[in-house]
Amino acid sequence: MLGRFRNIVVEGPIGAGKTSLARKLAARMGASLVLENADENPFLSRFYEDRKRYALPVQLFFLVSRVEQARRLVQGELFTPATVADFMLDKDMLFARLTLDDAEFRLYRQLHDGLRPPAATPDLVIYLQANPATLMDRVRKRGRPHERQLGENYLAELAKAYSEFFYHYDSAPLLTVNSEHLNFADKDADFELLAERIQDMRGAREFFNLGA
Repeated sequence: MLGRFRNIVVEGPIGAGKTSLARKLAARMGASLVLENADENPFLSRFYEDRKRYALPVQLFFLVSRVEQARRLVQGELFTPATVADFMLDKDMLFARLTLDDAEFRLYRQLHDGLRPPAATPDLVIYLQANPATLMDRVRKRGRPHERQLGENYLAELAKAYSEFFYHYDSAPLLTVNSEHLNFADKDADFELLAERIQDMRGAREFFNLGA
């Protein structure tokens, strides 16, 4: 099952459910799981309290961490016949443009372009969508201390930036999933529906939307 797609990336804004889905896909495929591990970023909690002050250090930490993971993948240190990741390096510019001022963004872009290693194109990117109110509700329910300062306005900006990014994305096959009424963490039936949809995917850009 899912044998056509050996390297999958799951993406989406905070609260969309990307890590839960990535874990289930990796388990189903017997794949290596590559996680963003946002909780390891020592600047993240301070960023949520003071976005302007800590935007650059939080971005630089993520950049160095992701570049190192990408290098390990390319060098075979994390090699298995398949991988599933809950982030993609390409979307770092999305956060950078959203949070950094113009001078910081120019600096970050120079560092990003200089550090970026060669990376294999995914066989499939799964982009999870949800409206900001749903994202906010999920963030509150999971109760992570450093996310208490997140506001719905920020999540709305983030969701819009993701939507614009993936509207233009054409580097790999893309499955856009409306996750409003899907719970991959707790409902096996939801996961099975999506797994079947992935298996049946034929086009370069497809959509999956489960009604209420």
